[in-house]
Amino acid sequence: MRLAVYLPLVVSLLAAVAARPLAERLPPRTAAWLLTGAAVVLAAATGAGLGLLALTAAVRLPPVDALGDMSLGVVRRDDPAPLPLGIAAGLLLALAAAAAIRAAWLRTRALAAAHRQARCLPGTAQVVVLADEAADAYSAPGWPGRIVVTSGMLGALSNAERDVLLAHERAHASGRHYLFTTAARLAAAANPLLRPLASAVGYSLERWADEHAAAVTRSRPLAARTVAKAALATRAAPPQRLASAATLAAVAAPASARGAGPVPRRVAALLRPAPRPRLVLVVAALVLMAICGLSVLEAARDLHGLIEFAQAAA
Repeated sequence: MRLAVYLPLVVSLLAAVAARPLAERLPPRTAAWLLTGAAVVLAAATGAGLGLLALTAAVRLPPVDALGDMSLGVVRRDDPAPLPLGIAAGLLLALAAAAAIRAAWLRTRALAAAHRQARCLPGTAQVVVLADEAADAYSAPGWPGRIVVTSGMLGALSNAERDVLLAHERAHASGRHYLFTTAARLAAAANPLLRPLASAVGYSLERWADEHAAAVTRSRPLAARTVAKAALATRAAPPQRLASAATLAAVAAPASARGAGPVPRRVAALLRPAPRPRLVLVVAALVLMAICGLSVLEAARDLHGLIEFAQAAA
């Protein structure tokens, strides 16, 4: 346990550094699944590690030893973590749990509100066009999802570019991309070291939709031009959303993907050939995730062995 319990923290640091390169080099669909899964696994593993460290501090307390019928001398002699470290781990675990619960509550409320408001949009078609000179387009979560496009955005694009835009938003809706962002954001709330992974997930989802649009229209240059023109139109005429529309857009796409920062990277990616699968990177990431899970299990086994030995010594 002395080393295994800290491994998820080390891998979280490595994942934060590797998130952007993985999002750039892997196919977007693969990157989205891999990074989201990694964020969830690492958040759970680091939480379990903090819990084990906190438990090592708890078993050193005389009332706990008496309750568990353990030898306090054996526990103090063989305890793998100092008492101050265990106390700090307990405090961090409490903060992480509170942050995750708060994020889950806010996200659930936002998704429920977005679903209700999506059902109230005019008409029954999947695509809803709003009379608004501001340029905006987003997919609203729901069953099924709705696609909202303003007349200002349609006016800024040609007919072919409109097809790209709609294909992009349909990919968000059919892929339920808001579930990926939800999982990544909750993981980042529980473990702030994973925030780069959450940003990389958002970028990968945008790239996923970009690649889908390029495949549907069979023109990567057209898709790249549409992404650039849509971003410029949005910046030139930023949307002034009502509260309901803001709720829909907030859960429809990650905040990191809505700014201008990732747009040049997305355009450059569309002007290159589609990324090829890289089995080595995927396998390496999966192996690291498995090692994290096994390290937590090993740390728990060691702590269980210490408790049993202390009970036997008593």
